[in-house]
Amino acid sequence: MQTSTNTLIGDALNRVDGPAKVTGTAEYAGDHRIEGGIAEGYIVEAPAGPGRITRLDTTAAERAEGVITVLTHRNAPAQKPYGTPEEEGRFTQSHAVLENDQVRHFGEPVALVIAGTLEQARHAASLVEIKIESTEGVYNPLDHRDKEEKPESVDGLDEVDTHDGDFDAAFSASDISVEASYFTGAQHSAAMEPHVTVAQWKNGKLTIHMAIQIIASAVSAFANTLGIDEENVRIISPFTGGGFGSKLGVHNEAILAALGAIACGRPVRVAQTRRNVFSNGPHRSRHLQELKLGASRDGKLKAIRHYSLAGMARNYPFAEAPASPTRASYAADAIHTIHRVVKADIPKVDSMRAPGEAIGTLTFETAIDELAEKCGIDPVEFRVLNEPEADPSSGDAFADRRLVECIRTGAEKFGWSGRVTPGSRRDGRKLIGQGMAVAIRPNTLNPSSAEVRLLPDGRLTARLDMTDIGTGTYTILTQIAAETLSIPADRITVELGDSSFPETSGSGGSFGAASSGSALFAACNSLKSALGERLAQAGVAANDFTIKGDRIAVGDRDIALADILDADGLSVEGSVDPDDYANGKAEYSYGVQFAEVEVDADTGELRVRRLLGVFDAGRILNIKTARSQLMGGMIFGIGGALLEETQMDDRYGSFMNRDFAEYHIAVNRDVPDLEVHMLDGFSEHSNPLGSKGIGELGICGAGPAIANAIYEATGVRVRKFPIHLEDVLDQLPAQ
Repeated sequence: MQTSTNTLIGDALNRVDGPAKVTGTAEYAGDHRIEGGIAEGYIVEAPAGPGRITRLDTTAAERAEGVITVLTHRNAPAQKPYGTPEEEGRFTQSHAVLENDQVRHFGEPVALVIAGTLEQARHAASLVEIKIESTEGVYNPLDHRDKEEKPESVDGLDEVDTHDGDFDAAFSASDISVEASYFTGAQHSAAMEPHVTVAQWKNGKLTIHMAIQIIASAVSAFANTLGIDEENVRIISPFTGGGFGSKLGVHNEAILAALGAIACGRPVRVAQTRRNVFSNGPHRSRHLQELKLGASRDGKLKAIRHYSLAGMARNYPFAEAPASPTRASYAADAIHTIHRVVKADIPKVDSMRAPGEAIGTLTFETAIDELAEKCGIDPVEFRVLNEPEADPSSGDAFADRRLVECIRTGAEKFGWSGRVTPGSRRDGRKLIGQGMAVAIRPNTLNPSSAEVRLLPDGRLTARLDMTDIGTGTYTILTQIAAETLSIPADRITVELGDSSFPETSGSGGSFGAASSGSALFAACNSLKSALGERLAQAGVAANDFTIKGDRIAVGDRDIALADILDADGLSVEGSVDPDDYANGKAEYSYGVQFAEVEVDADTGELRVRRLLGVFDAGRILNIKTARSQLMGGMIFGIGGALLEETQMDDRYGSFMNRDFAEYHIAVNRDVPDLEVHMLDGFSEHSNPLGSKGIGELGICGAGPAIANAIYEATGVRVRKFPIHLEDVLDQLPAQ
């Protein structure tokens, strides 16, 4: 680990938690051990839904070897009704499980078998007999457009719909237009660590070790579900093995573990199997997106209309916002965006990495590419031509906007020479195509707090309830403290993921690093002020000082920290208030991606040969972890463009490909060498660190760049995602 006192924000500091992870000492939720042992819970899923349980026989399971108890709706501890109180919102509402004899959807838990070992619990679970009287369900929103409704809100946007300008008039006056309907499939987050929770109930207090992204709202969720005070709930999550939005909130295994611990009077662990995750974790709904674009002959956009339809799980208020990037990308006389949902009898629909922007950019940027071609304008120049002077949606000035710089830099580094006639580039029997697309994500800052404690030996400890989901939070927070206080990184300990620590935004929405980092920055500066006061009390006037080991240097004087600090050290808190940075300007992160693909002219097999991205995320906090984040996002984009789709049997509402054999994610063979470039910068309006969100930016633009490259290779505009070989095979140009 790098330990130089010159370690600064932005340096490629190795992950400070890396040694713990590679040696196996980093404790994830499933690794937690409790003296006396932990009972194991195994979920019994409903074989149909929606409907009513008419038979539930647990006799054989209860008699099986090692079984402690079998929880069902008949004997589960009391809970508040699912979805209440409504004003709490999806993260903090009641998440009741085994509530009654009603089944909301296929795969919902109907029993939890608790035994001494996982093998015993799994075997006993196979002995539970259950029958369900099914009722007619709504599964596919596209089959029930007569039931569509306007949601009360959409994720990440202030308004569900926008109607800026007279669309009908602007569209009618357009010389060139594109009208297209796009389908994007359902998707599931495929985190390396499935959802897992260890619950312990003792003296009326609940202690939870779980995989979670946001701690504070999870405390409220347990309290609301179980009807207990929040002060009696403690959540601990020092390491989470990937989230991608699926661990923003609590899910069925977490509540089941808590119910089991209360019922048994002993700790209970419930780990979702990979198949469980597809019905007991959240997913991205399939979407229908309809786009209408109009432009003048010279390529100036005149009219944009983006309509989206998705499924919304009943009693779980979440709607994705695919039109988010549409509102911020280009200038036009009229921009209308509409979001609609159909309430469906399906597992939870919730955030998946880059919610809204990932699939919205996928469709919008392919439609923009098609319009540019119809106008006879190079795709790069078309986007530059329609660059807005102010935020198209709000009219606010941009805090900063370096999208054109991203585009120009990317075109140069990629070697973009303009669009060629589709099918004209070949390498043997491979058809070669190139494409590009831009990426835009809102940049946000959320309230957060942090505590730092300096000990007399010069060691610093920082505490936040912030989570590290594999993104490098421990490392960047160490860098922030090291730079602010001029303390070597190896003398700083960052402690995360405990609800007893100061509250932060948690990890999600690309706001975690800026929010928690700004809070820690404030806490470190408060510590510097407090140290100055201690020095003044000791008769030392100090405008500037440096901590060197267990001493503090003030001018030509050298004072032991022990002389000005108590044995317990000096502890202070700091926080960040987004209102302090509410400058009335539009905040976004930007990027562009260029792709080169090959399509086998005989088989239609699709491969990405090159993928290059250029990104503006303000000040980069760690060049190494930031690059990893962007690369991971680009790989995610390949998956969304070519591979990932959860297939539902619309007769029964059941997901069919509930494993990695059939739910295809991008693996090494699918991913070429990725080229990542980040613009140097400092976003002065974003936060005191000058950074902007980066975690989801790398996804946006990757998919449509690939789709546009496939068009140049084949001449085929595919309007469904993911794109498979059968979507282009019959339309390939003759050799």
